[in-house]
Amino acid sequence: MSDRTPEEILKGPYGPTPRAAERIFDTARELFYREGIRAVGVDEIVTKAGVTKPSLYRSYKSKDELVAAVLREVEVGFWERFEAAEALYPNDARAQMVAYFSVLSDRSGGDDYRGCNLSNAVVEYPDRQHAGRQVSQVHKQVLRDRLRAKAVEMGASDPKALGDAMMLLIEGVFTSSQMFDGDDKPAKAVVGAVKALIAAYCPA
Repeated sequence: MSDRTPEEILKGPYGPTPRAAERIFDTARELFYREGIRAVGVDEIVTKAGVTKPSLYRSYKSKDELVAAVLREVEVGFWERFEAAEALYPNDARAQMVAYFSVLSDRSGGDDYRGCNLSNAVVEYPDRQHAGRQVSQVHKQVLRDRLRAKAVEMGASDPKALGDAMMLLIEGVFTSSQMFDGDDKPAKAVVGAVKALIAAYCPA
């Protein structure tokens, strides 16, 4: 008798195969992250996904629309991690931020870590009208606002400055983790850095 639930069995290797649209999306998400968005063409996506090009265009009008869809899912994952740190320490913004940065430091340690797809998209697409760039731009502004709000909750002497400094730390982890290999990444210092920042702006 299997220990798996009926739902797990149905989703397993002998259950229904993923729809073409799901394979396209999952393949694009992996390729965009590993190789860069602009470096990946539609032909590579459909070949790796095992579908036809018309299948892609039935689901997405263009590669740009597919890029935006992938980035919106990346954003969902980002906020899930951010809000998980909030849930750990209700009504304690300082502890929430330390917890978030601790997880960020740990996640960035792998050699296959390529930062944040949203940040990478901003660099790859200087055109502010590009659909992917717009998703990323809005996300970054919301993040900046939320970090400033956290600084207000902490009672910072200059909430805008502290919020922006935390934003810079986050983006620094995303970027520097792609530059250095092994165990000696600068991101390992980010938890100490955010604690020092908070202490400087929020004296006891």
